[in-house]
Amino acid sequence: MQAQIAAGARDYFFIALVGMRKRKLRSWLTMLGIFVGIAAVVGLISVSRGMQTAIAEQFSTVGADRVIVQPGSAFFGPPGSSAGLAKITKHDIELIRKTRGVENAAGYVLKTARMEFNGKTKFVFGIGLPADDTIAVFGSRFDISYGRGFRKGDGRVAIIGNAYSTNEDLLGKTIGIGDTIAVEGEEMRVVGVRKKLGDPENDVAVLAPISTLWEIYGNKDEYSAIMAEVAEGFKPSQVAERIKEEMRRDRKQERGNEDFQVQTSEELFASFTTILGIVQAVIIGIAAISLIVGSIGVMNTMYTAVLERTREIGVMKAVGARNRDVMLLFLIESGLYGLAGGLVGIAFGLGMGKLVEFAATNYLGSELLKASTSPYLILGALAFSFLLGCISGVAPARQAARLNPVQALRYE
Repeated sequence: MQAQIAAGARDYFFIALVGMRKRKLRSWLTMLGIFVGIAAVVGLISVSRGMQTAIAEQFSTVGADRVIVQPGSAFFGPPGSSAGLAKITKHDIELIRKTRGVENAAGYVLKTARMEFNGKTKFVFGIGLPADDTIAVFGSRFDISYGRGFRKGDGRVAIIGNAYSTNEDLLGKTIGIGDTIAVEGEEMRVVGVRKKLGDPENDVAVLAPISTLWEIYGNKDEYSAIMAEVAEGFKPSQVAERIKEEMRRDRKQERGNEDFQVQTSEELFASFTTILGIVQAVIIGIAAISLIVGSIGVMNTMYTAVLERTREIGVMKAVGARNRDVMLLFLIESGLYGLAGGLVGIAFGLGMGKLVEFAATNYLGSELLKASTSPYLILGALAFSFLLGCISGVAPARQAARLNPVQALRYE
């Protein structure tokens, strides 16, 4: 009995494949909508998975046990903007360091800087960092590839992004240890090269002692943000709440009206993930339109197949085929349309993902856009495309199964 069922299933697949081969052009046009939609979904998911992994790696350089304090709130504008924002100062650092659960804290300055070298100018991020042991609070994000870090008493010295030491196209030639660059017209001697992060903006940033940037920009004692390291045995979320309470009390502010933001590094990562998920959902929604069009195409093709094979259906029923046999035959054929479209779509989608990765790496200098796939993604896409094809063929298959064998044999 099982052998007969297996033989019958093989016959169904063989008949369906023969029908698809006889109508090659129509079959390709039918699969077009399916494989375009599947390609878009697979390509997007593979890129977004890779991007999420890359962002997670970036956050891992800071550490999960960090709390970030920035100026700004829902009423005062986003972090990084300047209009209407209160200042974050040394006083706040001392306050945070005294908060229960805080191991240490340090601030940094982030500015847009005009950098000059070899007669060429480039606008980059200028990052001011402490020239003492508190720089360890920032984790490995500011680690040096070669050269040295900042020391107490350092003045006009700089650590350059990794791109300057490897890409001579940026400023006409590469920059090395001992070279002199100008930041906002002030000369600085290069003492170190930062490790490569794969982020274009950070790989061309210029690091300097925070006291030097204060002198250049004239905003002494003001920080762009403060990072606090949570002591062992304490939860970052609980320490973040304590910091909020201390700063509210110190600034005499009520809950909800703060002119500062306190977030854990995990919360920041979750925010990035949420935004990425929203963008992904929107684009998948657009791609779903193509899948709907593709499913309508499969349905239309199967209705046409029913009309073309009406006499064949009559012959099948006359020799003993049951309604469910006819229905299963057409369901398998419609499922194969979806499966074939899914196979082509997966190949195109993975190729698109790798193309985006190649373009980002070689033309944008970014390693954040990477394509990442898994067997579950491929199997899931194949199962979905086959199921979509089967669902699209349900109505035509039911119509074929209900045909009267006598009328079907008379059909011209």
